[in-house]
Amino acid sequence: MVLDPLTLIMLAVLAVLIFFMFRNSRKRQAEARELQSKVAPGATVMTNFGVFGTILSIDEEENRVELESSPGTVLTVHRQTIARVVEPVDAPAEATAAIDGEPEFGERADESPNDETPDTKKSDD
Repeated sequence: MVLDPLTLIMLAVLAVLIFFMFRNSRKRQAEARELQSKVAPGATVMTNFGVFGTILSIDEEENRVELESSPGTVLTVHRQTIARVVEPVDAPAEATAAIDGEPEFGERADESPNDETPDTKKSDD
């Protein structure tokens, strides 16, 4: 049986495609296992629909999570709606300090505050 080069290329592309499909599937499964290991009472989480809260309790049998979104407000959501565990981020103090002489965000460096000439556009009349 003799296979032409086009058939060999098509089979090679198909094999590579199947390899990457299995690889991505395993990667997603590993990420899901890691997320579920971090989900525990007291963890601050974000749901798929963008609600942030703290886990109060987890019901393993019913796959329900009681989530406190604000003091006194408890939501009951499905366990799979937990999208990620929120880790606290420390911002460096130097990054937030303004540098003297530099323009603020949205300002131009070449603008002078005493410029009273309006910006006009000449028309082609």
